[in-house]
Amino acid sequence: MSAEFFIDTNILVYSFDETEPEKRVRSRELIARALSEGTGVISWQVVQEFLTVALHRWKSPMSEGDARRFSDSTLQPLCQIFPDSLLWTSALQLRTQSGYRWYDSLVLASALRAGCRTLYSEDLQDGRSFGNLLIRNPYC
Repeated sequence: MSAEFFIDTNILVYSFDETEPEKRVRSRELIARALSEGTGVISWQVVQEFLTVALHRWKSPMSEGDARRFSDSTLQPLCQIFPDSLLWTSALQLRTQSGYRWYDSLVLASALRAGCRTLYSEDLQDGRSFGNLLIRNPYC
């Protein structure tokens, strides 16, 4: 598998954030490009993190129906990376190498497994690279 870019959870969350209109627009552009061109992916972890935020942490949580529709139209088509022992081992090595926390290391390992050249995330260090993978904050 080889995808052009990986979308971190915060990009999906911002695609619904009415308090951050510029981030919302940019996030939606990335998601639309990922879907229309087949160039972007997410992992099982990103799906879980997004749904946890959308269903439980928003001031007005997403309804179950809306969550199901978003899952069908966006999350399922983009989700290409699933857990296994090799992914966990890679994430542990990357955690030591990068100094990132465990969940960030899992995102990084997933982006590398997908063969991505870019990992879009607001939470990681913009401009840092791991092999051929470059971390980019799409809001800079």
